[in-house]
Amino acid sequence: MRPSYDAEQARTLEVLEHDVREHLCRKRKRLAHSLSVAETCEGLACAYGVDPFEARCSGLLHDWEKSLTREETLARASALGIDMGCPLELVVPLLHGPLAARELPSLYPSLPHEVFQAIDRHTLGDAHMSPLDEVLFVADGIEPLRPGSPGIERVRSLVGEASLHDLFWESFVGGIVYVLDTRRYLYEGTIRIYNALTLERTTKEPR
Repeated sequence: MRPSYDAEQARTLEVLEHDVREHLCRKRKRLAHSLSVAETCEGLACAYGVDPFEARCSGLLHDWEKSLTREETLARASALGIDMGCPLELVVPLLHGPLAARELPSLYPSLPHEVFQAIDRHTLGDAHMSPLDEVLFVADGIEPLRPGSPGIERVRSLVGEASLHDLFWESFVGGIVYVLDTRRYLYEGTIRIYNALTLERTTKEPR
């Protein structure tokens, strides 16, 4: 069952969904994915005690910059001074999150900073993810329209059984495995995040 929103929140969600439908109208699959992620975000948020309004906002807006071509993405990232520590051409699939996180606040100044942070981190992740960050990251990977794989199905099966942090970990590691299996460029920042998360989990495990 969908959570109850106050009048202002309901109006904000209505505006965001309208804008996303307009913005991604030429990319039907991306639009369908965004709407599905928003639903999944909301459900995960309710299951794990995260603000469902912020989660739904994050899901709706997370792929806003996917409307851009590769060349437009690179040009905007360069103009905004986004530094990934490597040539931007190597990490184009990772740029839409940071781009949106920098450009959306001016369009939706009433939304909390936490929404834009989650959007910033939804593809790459971070060593210090907030619960909202984790909800969006996981939802992006397991929303129902995304074709299943052993890794995705494992994460789906753990919803409600594992902690949110463990769900994020499984989803994050599954993304790395996918990159390796498909022989794609593995961003150095991903390795740093993986190592930091591994150390954190090791120190928290009972001896």
